[in-house]
Amino acid sequence: MTSKILVVGATRGLGACLRDLYSKDSTKRVFATSRTESVPKSDSAISWLRNIDLTHPEVGQNLIAQIPASTGFSTVIISAGYFGFESFDDPDWEKEVKMYTTSAIAPVFLVHHIVKAGLLSEGSKVIIVSSESGSITLRHEKEGGGNYGHHASKAASNMVGKLLSLDLKPKGIAVGLVHPGFMRTEMTEGVGFDKYWDAGGAVTPDEAARSLVSFIEEFDISKTGEYWAPRGPGDIGTAESVLGKDLPTPLQLPW
Repeated sequence: MTSKILVVGATRGLGACLRDLYSKDSTKRVFATSRTESVPKSDSAISWLRNIDLTHPEVGQNLIAQIPASTGFSTVIISAGYFGFESFDDPDWEKEVKMYTTSAIAPVFLVHHIVKAGLLSEGSKVIIVSSESGSITLRHEKEGGGNYGHHASKAASNMVGKLLSLDLKPKGIAVGLVHPGFMRTEMTEGVGFDKYWDAGGAVTPDEAARSLVSFIEEFDISKTGEYWAPRGPGDIGTAESVLGKDLPTPLQLPW
């Protein structure tokens, strides 16, 4: 039996790797979203959903309008993200609004419309790609402040995921929050974090995708509403100083 996977934010980085990885599995059918009308060259078996912009109020309706009513997803992965660099000396209102909208507002409306359209059912999974940067507990003076929108929008994303898990648990739909890993992507390079790639144990998006897919296979309703790092503590700079040594993989993260 073929299971259907929806990857929201599938044109680059982690989302593109998840799209390609799932599409190589003959037991999976992949639906993938693009923020614009254009889509990258990819496996012809992938069903593209176009103009799915997470900063647009009608994003949920736009998504549902392109999906056949008989479709039922086994897994929905919301991978789309935006990171706008800022500091205390140079905060940026527009960047912060875009980060909060993408990470913490859009997921509510996407999941709402997907569920109301009957595209998720008992046993389905919703995975929201968050970040360890959203953990208040893991924030430590050695990393300093700054990047308010990035950190706080991910903390808000975690709360959104937790609340969705409470609303969807009676339906048997599991919701997970994940830190997929510190990745060598255009996004982290674009904010100057490439200088930390080597020291920080950054991995390629395809490595992170493989770890995440394995984690999702094992994830179920018993872990709904929880916050995890499938790759463990290796790329989380404050993990040992805050949580101690000999930490497991996967690692459940503190809020």
